[in-house]
Amino acid sequence: MHFPPEFTDSLQKVVGFSKEAFERVHLCGQQVVSIRVNPFKWRFPPSPGSDLKTPVAWCGSGYYLPERPSFTLDPVFHGGAYYVQEASSMFLEQVVKTVCPDHSFADYKILDLCAAPGGKATHLSALFPEALIVANEVIKTRVGALIENAVKWGAHNMVVTQNDAADFDALPGYFDLVVVDAPCSGSGMFRKDPAAMDEWSLQNVVLCSRRQQRIVQDIWPSLKENGLLIYSTCSYSMEENEAVLDWIAATFDAETVPVPLADEWGIVETVSDRKNMYGYRFFPDKLAGEGFFISCIRKRAASDENTVRTKRMAFIPLEEKKAIASTVIEPGNYVVFGTGKDWWIVPEKITEDLAVLDTVLKLKKRGIRAGRLIREELLPDHELALSILIRPDLPAVGVEKETALDYLSKKEIAPGNAAEGWNLVRFSGYNLGWVKILQHRVNNYYPMSYRILKR
Repeated sequence: MHFPPEFTDSLQKVVGFSKEAFERVHLCGQQVVSIRVNPFKWRFPPSPGSDLKTPVAWCGSGYYLPERPSFTLDPVFHGGAYYVQEASSMFLEQVVKTVCPDHSFADYKILDLCAAPGGKATHLSALFPEALIVANEVIKTRVGALIENAVKWGAHNMVVTQNDAADFDALPGYFDLVVVDAPCSGSGMFRKDPAAMDEWSLQNVVLCSRRQQRIVQDIWPSLKENGLLIYSTCSYSMEENEAVLDWIAATFDAETVPVPLADEWGIVETVSDRKNMYGYRFFPDKLAGEGFFISCIRKRAASDENTVRTKRMAFIPLEEKKAIASTVIEPGNYVVFGTGKDWWIVPEKITEDLAVLDTVLKLKKRGIRAGRLIREELLPDHELALSILIRPDLPAVGVEKETALDYLSKKEIAPGNAAEGWNLVRFSGYNLGWVKILQHRVNNYYPMSYRILKR
């Protein structure tokens, strides 16, 4: 592994950077593997072969694994029991706990602007289980991965959108919290992806910095007064981190919020040169994680009021659609509405917000897709099977690992003693999807686009 000389030269003034230690940890070949468990589903350790004895110090649901297993061949992963996430980025939890000590705020509106593939959006959903989480991704080819991970996570409080940051101008003063995990030059991932070094250049750092400023400029009006912007990158370059914080402070009425650190964490606190803006740097030679930068900024200026005239949406009490209501827990807390042939389940309390979002944004996922109603009989959707709303006593086929992998490969499986009709496929207590058992065969309804291709 050979770093471009201009790369290490550009970091000489970065607080916490040690060239010798930095190069040594990249050359040793060590890989750090971490997961974050799903508190909505988690019941016992998954099957990557670890009892999760090593926690991530700054994340209550994060754990290190001793080695990288084949997550693709772990049915529990497909059931959404955990998310594979880089440990440094889990520090989002400490920022949230600092700025929102009671981070269960039910009326919060939260935007993860650059959300694919879904790590921070699912983390926010867990930290704010009653809030509205908008997970946005502008790049069309990345939206599918975001939706798939949101489906696995199973939470009912997530909405997925596909919009440019400028589109959120239509929502002035709307969000309490915006997370911008900004597109960057990616130097923090060099250890995991050495090939990324071939694409790194000082020119690209400058281009990324300009893009990051444009993104923040576009999204800033959508923050409420005293709203919070959490800005992060996986870059070491000051131009993409401290310099962007200084630009924010010079352009807007803003201040950073310091986050308490424990010395043993190995995280480096940094303060920008011009405006004394606080940020936090993660170096792989100082902690068990990859390169990362994060800062929390408070908007002090008043915001314009939201004046969106929303289109009408026909929300129906879930209990009135008995075929859907019979599949979920506590149906009285939810409503349903239709888009085309599909029916969606959402919490009743977010209906006004959903009408606003559906008016001005491109919605790709709204709560939980229940399925289609055909003569008042439900053709259930995969999202419903993996949702945290699903009733645990519905008919199910319990399977062992090899049969689970056959199912996830979209092969026909044996019905066991299950009755005819719709059944969940369940492995070790975790739902994987649906089958329909007929007299002479079993129809596998696992989504074709999610299937395992190689065993």
